[in-house]
Amino acid sequence: MPVCHRLPAALRRRPLALALAALCATPVYAAEPTTSSEEKVLGAVTVSEVADAGDNTERSGLYTARKSSSATGLKLSLRETPQTVSVISRSQLSDFRLDSVNDALAASSGINVERVETDRTYYTARGFDITNFQADGIGQPFAYGNVNGDIDTVLYERIEAVYGANGLMSGTGNPSATVNFLRKRPTSQFAAAASASIGSWGKQRVEGDISGSLVESGRIRGRLIAAHEDTDSYLDRYSREKTVFGAIVDVDLDDVSTLSIGHSEQRNKARSPMWGALPMLYSNGQQTNYDVSTSTASDWSYWNSSVRNTFVELNRELSADWRLRAVLTRNDYRNDGALFYAYGTPDATTGLGLLAYPSRYAMSNRQTQADVSASGRVKLFGRTHELAFGASSAESVLDDISHYGQGIGTALPSLDDWNGSYPMPSFDASVNGSHFVYKQKSAYAVARLSLADPLTLIAGAKLTRAQSNGTSYGVAHDSQADDVTPYAGIVYALTSQLSTYASYTDIFTPQYQTDLAGNTLAPVTGSNREIGLKGEFFARKLNASLALFRSEQRNLAEAAGYVGARPYHRAVDAQSEGVQIDIAGQVTPRLQLSIGYTQLAIDDDAGNAVRTYMPRRLLRSALTYRVPGIEGLKVGGSLHWQDDISRTTSGGEIRQKAYAVTNLMARYDFDRQWSVSANLNNVTNEKYLTSLYWDQSYYAAPRNLSVSLNWKY
Repeated sequence: MPVCHRLPAALRRRPLALALAALCATPVYAAEPTTSSEEKVLGAVTVSEVADAGDNTERSGLYTARKSSSATGLKLSLRETPQTVSVISRSQLSDFRLDSVNDALAASSGINVERVETDRTYYTARGFDITNFQADGIGQPFAYGNVNGDIDTVLYERIEAVYGANGLMSGTGNPSATVNFLRKRPTSQFAAAASASIGSWGKQRVEGDISGSLVESGRIRGRLIAAHEDTDSYLDRYSREKTVFGAIVDVDLDDVSTLSIGHSEQRNKARSPMWGALPMLYSNGQQTNYDVSTSTASDWSYWNSSVRNTFVELNRELSADWRLRAVLTRNDYRNDGALFYAYGTPDATTGLGLLAYPSRYAMSNRQTQADVSASGRVKLFGRTHELAFGASSAESVLDDISHYGQGIGTALPSLDDWNGSYPMPSFDASVNGSHFVYKQKSAYAVARLSLADPLTLIAGAKLTRAQSNGTSYGVAHDSQADDVTPYAGIVYALTSQLSTYASYTDIFTPQYQTDLAGNTLAPVTGSNREIGLKGEFFARKLNASLALFRSEQRNLAEAAGYVGARPYHRAVDAQSEGVQIDIAGQVTPRLQLSIGYTQLAIDDDAGNAVRTYMPRRLLRSALTYRVPGIEGLKVGGSLHWQDDISRTTSGGEIRQKAYAVTNLMARYDFDRQWSVSANLNNVTNEKYLTSLYWDQSYYAAPRNLSVSLNWKY
């Protein structure tokens, strides 16, 4: 970047400045530091609300965080938070090479990653779609409730999931979960790291991370992060390349104010991606069974996507007890592709019956959001209480267009004989698209009241006004609604380590979907209740929770069919109830673990099971262990198990039986700077479908291996 060649002479004498100049001049990327229980990764972190030593998992090396503000806006321990909060720490991300957000969330205690295509993903939890995503607590809405591309985790220090409705801190209440991505932040002390990885199917990856003070006084600190990955795939013809860059600078304006400026970009290039997936049923109703490598993609198709994020953040200590935070964020999502979709129902004997559907697609989504919040403590009636206030204003503008290709409906050969060879058509058969603007304004207030030494009450409310105007593929995308969402939670400390809690919040989510007559559906309303038991053990290095939850939604949009090319929906009522267990952290100085188990039932208002494509029982576990006598060796494993899922269509039932996926890892530290690590995924070579969220699917990756050489300073 040109700015790298204009460093002032004073900065060129600083170690970080020299490292930044070297990084700009050569194609070297740094890696996420490897940690041991005895080592600190990046030295002292500047004291600020966003980089507290008590919850930074880079520094602690733990599989949990000691504090979180994702649920209420108040920085509380997980035991003091009256909702289930799971943490995927930087140590867990690094140990198991969870370089993709999809892989990271698939390791969480209760999130289902619905990989419907190679480059489009949905997420669900507790029976419902996850539509609330945040970066450092600031909402990042996705226009269609999904993620395009393979989002990398190199920029993040940890990922938190708050289960159940989170209407206080997210855009709207939703009883699934809110996912909060916590960015890595600049550090005071200089540190750098680099790694290079190779793996199955020609995977090559380099990444890097440099951080430290830019001036002698330490009042200006910076962090530069980059990664590049290029890989082929187990899927026929598919390959992917992604490049990630991120930079953050913190400036201490005075002793009580810090200004942060950050920018990140990720660019994805996918060749022969799947748009749609494999047909799951033959014409006789029998379920298909293809080779794991089977793909419907053509040899000319591609799908490029990018995301740019820029933010300016001001943190100021108003007094010893009060802090102010103001954030201005700009997100820019873009997609461009030439895609090939295969539709129809094949014959069980010949495999014939699939038809071609080519299309050119482009999308632009620009989001701007301003947030202001204040939090602090007050003394009243001889006790200390905590308060937080906030307001936000957001606007999202989406434009997309589809140019459909000539030859729609052309017969295709059997997928057993398909090699992707299909003439690239001219994309001028017809055109359609979307343009709509979504605006949302909100304000919230929450108080944590100390009623007695063992008893605290958290109460608050959020006022939300949402409006959407425009069209989406010929259908009005208009809606307008406002509501006040209350929140209440109570926590009772049974002992110094155990607490019991209960929480309640309303659900309010505006909808743009239309019914059979073309009328926009009313907003989703309902409630979310949770009670449970929480504990923190081993000097607060291990967190555990047991939760019973019940969620009710009314007017939830469910796809019901098409009127011509226009989809229409019906409003349904649904209830989800179950139990969730989450245990994560350090058991001994050698053993880290993370265990999550969810069991639930999802019924409609008549008591019939719905959303059967979601597992009713889900187990996630991971652990690592430092081997005694071989102090440099760490070994570990993870297990993902779910019970069977199904989807009933007009052509028959699609079923995925229960399955378990086991992964192994090992790392050896030669010294404090150099290490080598290896990860073996899907050890038993389990064959299973990635999702039944749609009535098409494809198979997950078979057994694969990666090896990394790591260095840190």
